[in-house]
Amino acid sequence: MRWATVVLGVLLLAVQADLWFGRFSLPYTMTLRSQLASQQAANDDARTRNARLVAEVSDLKEGLEMVEEKARGELGMVKGDEILVQVTSPRP
Repeated sequence: MRWATVVLGVLLLAVQADLWFGRFSLPYTMTLRSQLASQQAANDDARTRNARLVAEVSDLKEGLEMVEEKARGELGMVKGDEILVQVTSPRP
């Protein structure tokens, strides 16, 4: 009877040691939860960025206004019947 108690006590200590220091220990679990939270934040940022890009692609596919606005702003597009006037501020 005494040996059974000792064996069960040792097994209980082994299970507890594995719980606290083993592969699936509490500190390791907390580290994984922290990594999961940071990855979820990065995923949310990526989803927001992707939604913005999808909206811009949709605007570019549907209407020429967005294409014309980008061409005017980035490439300096001028229509045939327009005159380009640049205004500069006088030097002091």
